[in-house]
Amino acid sequence: MTTFLAANGITKVYDTAQGGTVTALDDVSFEIADREIIALIGPSGCGKSTLLRMIAGLDTAFTGELSWDVPPKRGQDIGFVFQEPALLPWRSVLRNVGLGLEGKGNSKSEIKRRSLELIELVGLSDFAESYPSELSGGMRQRVAIARALAYDPRILLMDEPFGALDAITRDSLQDELLKIWERTSKTIVIVTHSVEEAAYLADRVVVLSARPGRIRAVHTVPLSRERDSSIRETPEFARFTGVLRGELE
Repeated sequence: MTTFLAANGITKVYDTAQGGTVTALDDVSFEIADREIIALIGPSGCGKSTLLRMIAGLDTAFTGELSWDVPPKRGQDIGFVFQEPALLPWRSVLRNVGLGLEGKGNSKSEIKRRSLELIELVGLSDFAESYPSELSGGMRQRVAIARALAYDPRILLMDEPFGALDAITRDSLQDELLKIWERTSKTIVIVTHSVEEAAYLADRVVVLSARPGRIRAVHTVPLSRERDSSIRETPEFARFTGVLRGELE
């Protein structure tokens, strides 16, 4: 597969209020292939979310290099989904999804057409005119995913997007994300604390050590790419999640 993005020797050092320093990431190197789903896992505070912000261009104070196949255009090529959907409460689902398309030369009719396409993609066609307060947590996160996809980014970054949801909703949205990936072929990087989520969603799993975050292992997921909930009951899934848990201990 074609390399989409390579992280080479990424190191992040913070200055502390006491005048010292803290190393968050230390010499982190790995590659992301085009159209691949990569999961980043590791203990709390190991720098997973920091690394995601670097890829997004939200944090540029680091050493090392991020080498893209094609340098991303700011505000166009990178979609970001946070743990909290952060929808605008005074805007309908339709207008929340279309927010990123406004002011970019798109006509109102084009914004509406594209927004409705994405609302259908995430299974919310009946709620286009609803407001965030009228939606469940899982539905709000679907809107956030649709909004991140609105301007057709080349890569979708997701920072624990399902972490605040109940188990049933989380499993359902994992399935929805796989369907979206199959239809859009986006490159996806997802930060998660769940080894089950990492194993279920990803092509490869990057395991970071406790702070300072270093690459502990990079695993190719030993499962068929055709996945549904039944795969969670297989011996292969149990063995692989056991390996991941062992590396986090």
